[in-house]
Amino acid sequence: MGEKLVADRFDLAARQRFRARLDACLQALRRLLREERFEGPRDLIGLEVELAMADSEGAPRMVNDEVLARMATKDFQAELGQFNLELNMPPRLLGGTVFDDLAEELRIAVGYADRMAAEFGGRLVMTGVLPTVTPEQMVPGSLSPDDRYTLLNDQILAARGEAITLDIAGAETLTHSFDSIAAESACTSVQFHLQVTPAGFAATWNAAQAATAAQVAAGANAPFVFGRELWHESRPPFFLQATDSRPPEFAAQGVRPRTWFGERWIDSADSLFEENNRWFPALLPHCAEEDPLAVLDAGGIPALAELSLHNGTVYRWNRPVYDVAGGVPHLRVENRVLSTGPTVTDTVANAAFYYGLVRALAAQPRPVWNTLPFEVAEANFHAACRYGIEAELSWPAGEGAGGLDRLPAHHLIRERLLPLAEEGLAALGVAVADRVRYLGVIEERCRRRITGAGWQTRFYHQAVANGADRATALRELVRRYCELARTDAPVHSWPTGA
Repeated sequence: MGEKLVADRFDLAARQRFRARLDACLQALRRLLREERFEGPRDLIGLEVELAMADSEGAPRMVNDEVLARMATKDFQAELGQFNLELNMPPRLLGGTVFDDLAEELRIAVGYADRMAAEFGGRLVMTGVLPTVTPEQMVPGSLSPDDRYTLLNDQILAARGEAITLDIAGAETLTHSFDSIAAESACTSVQFHLQVTPAGFAATWNAAQAATAAQVAAGANAPFVFGRELWHESRPPFFLQATDSRPPEFAAQGVRPRTWFGERWIDSADSLFEENNRWFPALLPHCAEEDPLAVLDAGGIPALAELSLHNGTVYRWNRPVYDVAGGVPHLRVENRVLSTGPTVTDTVANAAFYYGLVRALAAQPRPVWNTLPFEVAEANFHAACRYGIEAELSWPAGEGAGGLDRLPAHHLIRERLLPLAEEGLAALGVAVADRVRYLGVIEERCRRRITGAGWQTRFYHQAVANGADRATALRELVRRYCELARTDAPVHSWPTGA
């Protein structure tokens, strides 16, 4: 009977040990904050870009191990699915021609990876969800052969106690069950990192939360999941359900999902770490050798390995990150809300809009979160995911007016938020040419009311109207999408003819 009481690869005391270590990590973090041991202001940013690989028919190409082995760089790594790659861009200072420089490096990196994938019958697709992926292709055997992914899969299913079910209603309805978390690998996103001081962390996180709806509305690029047209940005509800460790009864009771928007504005740098420790049971209760409090007592800087490991299994759309570089700790806000693509130029434009808007909102003397209720910010986020650039969003009225205005996203972004983003980038010392070029991409999307999601759905419906069946239209969509993406012309300029 003893062996049957062991929960997968962890014994019955593992979570108790891990919980105690998490508490020690949180104590250590608070001591580091009190003692002001963190790095000073530097305005450092970093990007992670997830990419899908497809074959000539649009099917996922499960060759990431082979591609990575062929590469002469360590900038790429495997992701959850065997048809995924992740690119980690080195951190850089915000300022000057940072976005032009970033775009050039990203073009080189993506082009290189595309050539490597081609040697194994694949091509890169920069989108939020590969439209041609089918449920039958998302099986345990499609997971990357990494112990962490296998263990995460086992622990989520053990906690849930039943198959994972997707049930999303949009333009069409998707309902399907899976016996693994492999479906989540169909999601490919871009993550924007922003290093901040402890004193500025709460304002930056709050600003990022407030900005999330506008980000999604302007950057939506995941309208299809398993061949069904759902939301303009279907990835958030898809990701939430594909990683949900709660059985339906727990969800009905209001137990928080591990993928979530949050539920309140914060006022301290340790708030989110404390919430993660208090509300979410450990999925991977593995303790490192380091005793964080002992390291602090000895004058060192702890890695807080357990805090970071646990934090990585709580999928906030704006995630707090603790890290140590060069022996000095720092904090980052990791923004995880946007789909990849459609092009390098579009991705960098999304970054410019995000960093500029967050900088401006965080610096306002009367913060937007003082008048925008958190539940309204969350409602904005869901509306933007569902309706994209046509979503109706609530935003504080103009100076002295009071209350909230209800505005179409394209109008709100173009008339109110883009000027703020420009102001934020100017304050950071970003060159005028960079500001004009990349914020101009966002402005054109709003003026023409077109995003990656809008282009995909228009192309698909025209192909169907021309007589193609669903599968053929989706394959042709991916083919044309890849063809146009390789030009790096921003998506608002793409022709929609099928």
